[in-house]
Amino acid sequence: MPLPSKHRLAYAGVLAASFVVALVASWTPLGTEIDNSAYDWFLRLYHPKPWPTDSIILAIDEDSLRAYEGVRGLRKALAAALDRIAPASPRAVVLDIILADAADEPSDAALEAAFRRTRNLVLPSDLSGDGSGWDDPLPRFKRWAAAIGHVHLEPDLDGVGRELALGKAFQHNRRWASPLEAFRVSRGATVVETPDDLEVGGVVIPASNRSERILRIRYRPRSFDPIPVVPLKRLLEDASVAGQFAGKVVFAGATAQTLAKDRWITPYGSTPPMAGVEVLANAYDTIAQQQFLRKTPDWSVVLFCVLLTVAAGATFAWLGGWRANITAAGILGIAFLTPYAAITRGVVFPLSPGFWAAWLSIVAAAAWQHLYVRRRLVKSEAERDRYQHAMQFVTHEMRTPLTAIQGSSELMSRYAMPEEKRKQIAQLIHSESKRLGRMIQVFLDVERLSAGEMELKKENFPVREVMTACVERARPLADRKQIRITVAYLCDDVLSGDRELMEYAFYNLLTNAIKYSPANTEVTVSGSREGDHCAVSVRDQGIGMDQKEVRKIFQKFYRTKKAEQSGEAGTGIGLSIVEQIVLQHGGRIDVESAPGEGSCFTLTLPVTQTVATKPLAAN
Repeated sequence: MPLPSKHRLAYAGVLAASFVVALVASWTPLGTEIDNSAYDWFLRLYHPKPWPTDSIILAIDEDSLRAYEGVRGLRKALAAALDRIAPASPRAVVLDIILADAADEPSDAALEAAFRRTRNLVLPSDLSGDGSGWDDPLPRFKRWAAAIGHVHLEPDLDGVGRELALGKAFQHNRRWASPLEAFRVSRGATVVETPDDLEVGGVVIPASNRSERILRIRYRPRSFDPIPVVPLKRLLEDASVAGQFAGKVVFAGATAQTLAKDRWITPYGSTPPMAGVEVLANAYDTIAQQQFLRKTPDWSVVLFCVLLTVAAGATFAWLGGWRANITAAGILGIAFLTPYAAITRGVVFPLSPGFWAAWLSIVAAAAWQHLYVRRRLVKSEAERDRYQHAMQFVTHEMRTPLTAIQGSSELMSRYAMPEEKRKQIAQLIHSESKRLGRMIQVFLDVERLSAGEMELKKENFPVREVMTACVERARPLADRKQIRITVAYLCDDVLSGDRELMEYAFYNLLTNAIKYSPANTEVTVSGSREGDHCAVSVRDQGIGMDQKEVRKIFQKFYRTKKAEQSGEAGTGIGLSIVEQIVLQHGGRIDVESAPGEGSCFTLTLPVTQTVATKPLAAN
């Protein structure tokens, strides 16, 4: 259902608000958690084509520790292992064992000698636990390294290791990550930096300098052959195993539970958690095989959310019923499937911005349309009620003049009568028809005013003049019931508006006061000034009302029980018309009443001009 132009701006504002809330929600910890969980799930769901690996892990496992006297014998065993694989000419050897402290001299000497004979050796460095800086290898070891790479690993808040900082700095002392250094030395290349990338040996790595050159690690899926793992003990016991290291990049490190403190849960849910040396090997393969996962630009995420919001808004603006629901389900499907489709193309597209944008905009648009349709329904029902009330008014309020016209015309058609009498009847018919016409016009004008379809006439008129005219018109009615009309003080202030409608309001209050007052009582008309408003009151000594009746008195067709029992004819519509007239003139109507003590109706209206206040003689 197309929206009218006056509602489009508000509708757009609601959608814009839902868009902003969606973006803000996606930046919260909850949004980040949703994005990470979705990323892991999409990776597990996607089955890419297998890629090769040129890395191999020399694992210090539990059996190796037991076989070589634990940590004390580890350096000698490692030295022997490096000497054994050296003839196989691995492309590089990367250690994930911190060598910042000395052991016994024979062990350190043996390891130093092995390092001297190892080509493209990458030694580890890590940030110290006390915050003092980098724990570099001992100088005797460091001198034989082709590179020093950091092995500082930081899982996300949920304990899952998804990223590796390729560049890590402490007080302007920066280290490249071991996997990056391994790739560099194995290719005999240098690292070339740009604001958005790193280039090494012709390979462009998407790692922006806006962070710590973060790299998304592309772990090998479970359906792939794993990275080869050769335990240290097996290598030293079986010399033929050394051939597996030929042309490979070797990552040597602890996989034993007692040594491997840095264990990560991967997006594939590693059980047990993956050792740090295996994480480094996967990071190296990500670079070597160019299996990069690029982060989508922020502007494209914002544009995607804008498109989802616009689509949701258009859906509920132009469609309805099951069509709108099916289309909304399609929008949600797009919001969910787009991140998965992006993963299949090597792009990390966050789920939460689109998720929130789609849900919130659909809910907001649907709620708006529901309220809009309900508002139109209520308005339609109100218009129908107003039409029915108008018909009731026609059948009740206008019965008297119609009866007079019908009766007079019947007399003229049936009987022969003198010319003078005929003229009197014709004058009566003319008078009653004009009265009927005025009643119809007043009622229709008030209905159009209350519906906002008509503007008030703008003319200036004195309060005193209008009230005096109404008093004179009502005086014959009062005389027939022997009721005195007393006019006290009246404002000579000038009002602005529709004089004819205002006369109707004043006259209605006067006639009501006369109708519902017993004989030999008094109706008092008075005026006073209240700031920039003029207050005109009509007070009677009639039957009065209780407070419950006062609250309902302006409802259409409502009549109090005493009014109905009084025998006075009425429809209960007059006061509702009076209220509409006063409200349309920017005023208000107040009622003071008590059963058996009469009522006082006060119209308070804004003044256009001020003259003076003059008393009128009591009548």
